[in-house]
Amino acid sequence: MTAKSWVLTARPVQMPPQGDWRTWLMLGGRGAGKTRTGAEWVRFAALHGGYGRIALIAPTLGDAREVMIEGVSGLRAIAREGEMAPAYEVSRRRLVWPNGAEAHVFSAEDPDSLRGPQFDAAWCDELAAWHYGLDVWDMLQMTLRIGANPRTIATTTPRPIPLIRHLVKDSSVAISRSPTADNIEHLSPVFLEHVTSRYAGTQIGLQELNGELLDNADEALWQQCDLDRAHVSSAPERFSDIIVAVDPPASFGAEADACGIVAVGTVRAPGLREECYVLDDASVQGLTPSGWASRCVATAKSVGARRIVAESNQGGEMVRAVLSAAGADVPVVLTHANLPKLMRAGPVAALYQQGLVKHVGVFAALEEEMLSFGTRGFRGSPDRLDALVWAITAITIPAGAEPSVRAF
Repeated sequence: MTAKSWVLTARPVQMPPQGDWRTWLMLGGRGAGKTRTGAEWVRFAALHGGYGRIALIAPTLGDAREVMIEGVSGLRAIAREGEMAPAYEVSRRRLVWPNGAEAHVFSAEDPDSLRGPQFDAAWCDELAAWHYGLDVWDMLQMTLRIGANPRTIATTTPRPIPLIRHLVKDSSVAISRSPTADNIEHLSPVFLEHVTSRYAGTQIGLQELNGELLDNADEALWQQCDLDRAHVSSAPERFSDIIVAVDPPASFGAEADACGIVAVGTVRAPGLREECYVLDDASVQGLTPSGWASRCVATAKSVGARRIVAESNQGGEMVRAVLSAAGADVPVVLTHANLPKLMRAGPVAALYQQGLVKHVGVFAALEEEMLSFGTRGFRGSPDRLDALVWAITAITIPAGAEPSVRAF
């Protein structure tokens, strides 16, 4: 690849926008070339743009290394012929170019890791998967305090989470959009045919392929404003009760539904209505019964749960036996669904609308399911949501008072 080839081959949407922007937000579908765009912008900034201290932030440290640095479109892979690729110092989580420019790696799982350092540029990848999105973004802004014109590129498949909604409303943010199909030259025809035939016209297709930021439809039980209001940065020191709910799948393997596992705590204060706090979404896909049971038990121990509530429609008493074999040392309460999912979820959605449910952090996959559940474009099984509904129902409504739940 020659030094000019990116300028000659890149699509216009992959080139930096004109104007005096502070943040460039590139919203794109899967395979739309977002990673390559971010890597090329950082490479130019480090070698030719006069930027010497750059922050690289990914959902996890592993994502940063495997995608942003070592990936097929990552910073080391795009070095030109005859050009020395930047060296990655694993122990220091630092990428160093021959001219002395440095890029430092951070995980969006740890906002406080951005306290102290300072930068003149940043590349933020897959913001929609950041566990503490707004907290990390706010900390990053405090670090961009050197150089004549600190700038950030943010590359992500969009989801209607608070951070992305905040950025699209910010006048200092330049926005580019690119659907998957725009990058057809570099994608497998089999992949394109498969995802287009399966997801065209659906909510997930509009989001994951077209790169559109969707506001959930009017028929959805949860609105984005409900979730925006629900987010808190920390949990109370003490809870009146804590439970873990599990929605077991009927099978296991690559094509099986996920096992929903959600932890919820409640606080009851004299004279006040009780508040629920969603503490963890440990849902997992593909594990055997012993695998998901072990994960459920580990979650219960980590949050100090007093009991495990498990839906028994798929397995009956066997669900209790599997959890006991996995080491459950708290009571396992089996519940059975008698009403449709939408009717069971309605009372829980009402609690969100009343501001009585909080999320300790952002649970991106769970919240995406909540926002799309009940809409015409929703597909698949709402496993995380089911576990959430079981947890909040069990912890807020006395046994026997809710017709959709029957204790065994």
